[in-house]
Amino acid sequence: MTLGVLDGSAARLAAMRRVVALVNDKGGVGKTTLAANLAGQLAAAGYRVCTVDLNRQGNLADDLGYRKADPGADPGPLAGVDDQGAGLLTSIMLGAPFTPVAGVRPNLWVIPGGVKLADLTPLMLSRFQTYGRTAFLALADALVPIAHQFDIIIIDSPPENTTLVDLALGAARWVIMPTRSDSGGLIGMKLVAERFALAREINPALGLLGVVLFGTLSSAKAIHQEVRDDVARAFGGTSPMLEGTIRYSERYAREGRKHGRLAHELEMDAANQPAWWEALRNGDKPGRRLPATVASVSADFGGIAGQVLDVLAADQEGAR
Repeated sequence: MTLGVLDGSAARLAAMRRVVALVNDKGGVGKTTLAANLAGQLAAAGYRVCTVDLNRQGNLADDLGYRKADPGADPGPLAGVDDQGAGLLTSIMLGAPFTPVAGVRPNLWVIPGGVKLADLTPLMLSRFQTYGRTAFLALADALVPIAHQFDIIIIDSPPENTTLVDLALGAARWVIMPTRSDSGGLIGMKLVAERFALAREINPALGLLGVVLFGTLSSAKAIHQEVRDDVARAFGGTSPMLEGTIRYSERYAREGRKHGRLAHELEMDAANQPAWWEALRNGDKPGRRLPATVASVSADFGGIAGQVLDVLAADQEGAR
């Protein structure tokens, strides 16, 4: 049942006030990495968090460590979490509330994506032909009944799929756009600006929380200003950009996704690992070594998470 989403009813606005969508039409700009690490750090801080994976590749499953094991392998503690997007697709098809899956982390629930979502795009295109742009409120309708259970809901959207991006924008109160400073990331951002304007026709409360720069040195002030100017042009004169950047770490990129460990978890692993010389002295092989730089990456994500919380808290206070 639609709770007056088209006219911006108080019920919907209250339910969706803490829904954040990560969007950029370009792939490889850090959407999934940021979604996973924001969710993980906020959950570790005691907030009740739900992630929604709209990507048919289901890469959140890798970052959070619940990817379905190969047949015959030890299923591990997260067996049964990865349904390849079947639950998400069913809820959208039937207009039924989502059933988020617990157990990925304390205080963290997931609505997995995956290959089953290949059927979601033609479904939404068919509905668009019948109902127009209001068809893209389907994700919001499935989230509204469960939104009160969580402090924040984070939607990870796919690249180069405007249909599913429109679903995310129809359900979100806020948009975060991860990007790199290269032309590809900025072009993707401009394409999102076009979808953003269309989405506000059915979701007038939608707002741009900010842009997060990936792989850019914090000292590169001139580059930051260039990106800010690009955002202003794309979004009609406003250029909110979250303070701080997410630095790139090849070791984190490899170790994190390979082992399903987030940056702050790898930071703890690095702090607890014995010194290499201690392992040698004890006759043990040192094994994989985690560099101390993962702590810097973790701090970057933590800084962004804190800013997101500040915006959400101010928005909530303004609604009272």
